[in-house]
Amino acid sequence: MAMMTLRDIPDELHSALKARAKRNNRSLVAEVRNILKEVLQPEDRVLMGDALVNAGRDIGLTDEEADTLERSRDKTPAEPVKFE
Repeated sequence: MAMMTLRDIPDELHSALKARAKRNNRSLVAEVRNILKEVLQPEDRVLMGDALVNAGRDIGLTDEEADTLERSRDKTPAEPVKFE
């Protein structure tokens, strides 16, 4: 897992984080992780695969049509991007 260091956090923000962590029975680090997860990965987010399935249903795509699209899809692995 990646690590992160935060510097120059205003004292009032640090105090508010500590108070919130205490209310939620978490450490300060666990509370910050939870806040980041809530903001960046909300439970009600729409996942790309689900959105595509729903779009196909909305336009009336049949299983046969979906199979045809899958068979015609280019399955060649993508080449990595080169930054030279």
